[in-house]
Amino acid sequence: MNQAEPSARRRASLSCMFGLALSVALPAALPSTACAQAWPTKVVRIVVGGPAGGTADFLGRLLAEGLTQSLGKPVIVEQKPGGAGAIAVNTLLSAPHDGHTLLLIQGGIVSETPLALKVSFNPFKDLKPVAQVARTGLVLVGNPKLPAKNFSELLAYIKSKPGQIDYASYAAGMRGQTLGVQFNRLAGVNMNHVGYKGSPPALQDVMGGHVPLMFDGLATSLPLIKSGKLKAYAVAYPKRIPALPDVPTFAEVGFPAMTEPGWMGVWLPPDVPAAVQEKIRSATLAIVQQPGYRERVEAMGMDAGQPLSSEALSKDARAAHERQAELLRSIHFVPE
Repeated sequence: MNQAEPSARRRASLSCMFGLALSVALPAALPSTACAQAWPTKVVRIVVGGPAGGTADFLGRLLAEGLTQSLGKPVIVEQKPGGAGAIAVNTLLSAPHDGHTLLLIQGGIVSETPLALKVSFNPFKDLKPVAQVARTGLVLVGNPKLPAKNFSELLAYIKSKPGQIDYASYAAGMRGQTLGVQFNRLAGVNMNHVGYKGSPPALQDVMGGHVPLMFDGLATSLPLIKSGKLKAYAVAYPKRIPALPDVPTFAEVGFPAMTEPGWMGVWLPPDVPAAVQEKIRSATLAIVQQPGYRERVEAMGMDAGQPLSSEALSKDARAAHERQAELLRSIHFVPE
């Protein structure tokens, strides 16, 4: 090949760059196929909406490892905790919308965060889910010194102390609080909510006996349940969690409305070229479907994600948003 002639990959990259510039004035002119052929042309960042060692970070590192191998370019993980995910979203939106920056975060970034906090982004216009990587649910945990040995005994205990039982959540206005709202309604009880800034301080108070109960994520509660520092009573998930086979679902104990699963996914700005979005989606799902990935995710108390379309994920997030909004309106919640 003539050295003066650009390689096919170089020509595709130049075409993509030209198309991105031209698309500002003429969106239909973007050569999406050329962009997908060129992508990635540099290091890919996975921005995770959580701290180092958290669930998003764990999943991000699994994906980064697999994507580095399949794409032939380095893929790195960058933690952006804080603001219930809003800081990570702003990091994504401020980066070039070319597919080299991905966001890995829970579906609650659409269904919960904008209802709990005042955010600067529009969840339904600025973000698009492209692949689900994991599914999980919250677990109702309690101090191991509680007299209740199982869920039925716990319910009887709560009913015997009307208005005297508190439950903690990792953040006011989020699912950890509204599961308690649902439980109060459905069980005919009146537990009091105590909001915290994150799971660790809330769990410390549950283990210390200051607050008896909490609805928490399995990633933070599971090690404490396994070590006997917490008692698990029920999981808000459609089926039993493999890591906790003896803990029933809320459906099994008579509350089928409390089985809504949460999920983690890869998100992009919707104006990333469509073919690049599809390449990211395909590469991500190929990793998620690997047995090794599924085993490592299950050990964390989660299921691997399902190969749902972006449209299906968006529809799910919007429906969850509407349910969460109704619950928060019912308690006259005001976002911070």
